Order: sequence, then C-alpha cells, then structure tokens
Amino acid sequence: MTLDQIETPAALINQPRMERNIVRMQSRMDMLGVAFRPHVKTTKCVEVAQAQRGAGARGITVSTLKEAEQFFAAGFRDILYAVGIVASKLPRALALRRAGCDLKLIVDNLEAAQAVAEFGRAHGEDFEVWIEIDTDGHRSGVQPDESRLLDIGRMLHGNGEPHGARLGGVMTHAGSSYDLNTPDALAALAEQERAGCVRAVGRLRDAGLPCDVVSVGSTPTALAAQHLEGVTEVRAGVYVFFDLVMRNVGVCTTGDLALGVLTTVIGHQVDKGWAILDAGWMAMSRDRGTAKQTQDYGYGQACTLDGAPLDGYMLTGANQEHGILANVEHPDRDISVHLPVGTRLLILPNHACATGAQFPVYHALLEDGEVVVWERFYGW
Repeated sequence: MTLDQIETPAALINQPRMERNIVRMQSRMDMLGVAFRPHVKTTKCVEVAQAQRGAGARGITVSTLKEAEQFFAAGFRDILYAVGIVASKLPRALALRRAGCDLKLIVDNLEAAQAVAEFGRAHGEDFEVWIEIDTDGHRSGVQPDESRLLDIGRMLHGNGEPHGARLGGVMTHAGSSYDLNTPDALAALAEQERAGCVRAVGRLRDAGLPCDVVSVGSTPTALAAQHLEGVTEVRAGVYVFFDLVMRNVGVCTTGDLALGVLTTVIGHQVDKGWAILDAGWMAMSRDRGTAKQTQDYGYGQACTLDGAPLDGYMLTGANQEHGILANVEHPDRDISVHLPVGTRLLILPNHACATGAQFPVYHALLEDGEVVVWERFYGW
C-alpha cells in the first residue's frame, strides 16, 4: 500500500521517527542505569511494543486489563497494571496470573490492599502489589510521609508468609510535568519524583517491609532526570509518538512527532478563509491540551504529507466528522487555490494517546515509502 491508497481520515505513523524516539528514550535509560518499562497505553499496538522491547525495554505498563490480556496473548509476560485495582476486577487478574502472566497490581488505599489480600487468600494466589506514591499532588497515590503508607505495606506483607498478596514495590507518576515548559523546572520535578519515591521505599524498608521495585516516570521527567539513584525502573509512554503538548513542554521538536491524522480537503468557506476537512473530532479527539500552554494549536497543526508544518495553518474547529482548517496568522482568502479540494494533509495531534484511540488501526509509513497496517487494541 502507498499513501495515496489510504482512505481518509487515517492514523498515520511515521515509522522512522517512531524508531528514533524509541532509541532516544532507551539510550537515556541505559545511560542512567535503570530498567525501562514502557507504558503501552499510548499505542495499544503489538508492533510498536515489540519495537520497544527490541530496543531493550523490560516489561510493559498497561492502563486496562483488556490491554494486559491482549499483550499477554501476544507474548508479553511481565505486565504492570498501573491503575488502582478494585475488587470487581480481581477475577480477571487472577485468570491472567494463573495463565502464566507475571501481572503486578497497584493500590493506594488500605481498603484495596485488604481486598486483594482476602481475594488472593481465598483463591490460593499471592498477588504482587505495588503501592502508588503521590509525589506531586497530580492525581492518585499515598504521600511519602503519610502514616497510612506503612499500614498499606503491612496489609500487603502480612507476616511474611503467603497470604494472598505480597508487597513488590512502589511506583509514582509525576503527571504535573505536563504543565511545565523549561528544562530547569522539568529537572526539578524529576528530582522531586525520584526523591519522593525513594523516601517512601526507605520508610517501608526501615519498617521491615521488603520492597524491591522503585518505579518512577512520565515522558518529561524521564527525559529531564539528571540521575536516578535509588530507582530501579522508569515508565513512559507518549515519547514513542510525542505530540504537540510534549512539543510545548519542550521535550521534543515538531520534527519528532511520529503520529498524525491523514485527511483530505473536501470543501471551502472562502469568505471565512476556511478549508473543510474530513477529519473532525471523531478523528482528532476533543483533547485541547495545548489551549492552556504557550502555543495553542487548536485541534492540530497542519502539515504536508512529509510532516513539514504549514506555518499558521491549524485545525481551528471540529465537528464530529468535519474539521475547519484556517491560517490563524494571516486569514487566507485564497485558501481554495492554495489547498484545493482533494488536497491531502497531515494533522499533528495535541495528545497522541487520545487521537490514536479514535482509530481501529494504524497505517505505518516505512522508510521506503511502503505503508503497512498495524492493529490497535480497544476496550477495557
């Protein structure tokens, strides 16, 4: 298949850019002396995860049990389910472990820890459980100095005998890094993330609770960390494609963005300077993550098919199946001449995870110009 044979809209991966992004992150983790466990929720694609593993990744991180099931079926065994577990999902987790999946669960409260221990005890299974640590107030987790950290640890450890659960490690995610945009601020948050997680594991160990894994990560902090003393592994996901939010954060350039939406000009509103595209929010997603950043890209940056930005041209509006393209710097009253009906464009997304989720497959553009189709997972 070639580009001109793809029906639009379509999710297009620039495979050489993707490979460069994978090598960049893996090389950095190797230099810092830690294992790397990529978060595959960004792509939910076996071919991409295989490329990450081929570069040196050890294990994967998932955000749904459906991902865990499908990646395990595809040959991935070491899997961290990085969303707090609830009792209703434990039968699926049990089925995965009994099938041979080395599935790890996370908790950040005593109730969930107790539920795992009781369910595991009732079914003769020792679940490996990590405690989520809150190092930046962004979302979930136990703060490193909270007393309940030790209560949760003791619930998971029990008396050291098999009792349904065991404490395997601690993990954190500095999601507030997405709000930053300077190297110094990112480096400071990376150190805050590292230090907070190391402090938490130190308290657990001082209390006599074995805790082997110290897992940190987000794409910005992984790329900004100066050292990772006390950390055993890093997790990151969106780095594999990058996106406009990450460009604004400052951890990549527009030329690093490996995912775009292939679209076609289907009409114009010449008096408004608009080109109408066949990619609306059902293709791009409703994510407007750049709206609060220094550069607002609307629903996406317009590019030529080789990924070169068309300066000023952005997807300024989106209906379900229609996108509105306009030049935000200089209204283009000749847009029907510059971008006639039938013109194919590439729109770079604000949030690669959200845009990828709109499509059942990726079209991967290889270095020789061939296009291959890669399936994408859906559901929970």
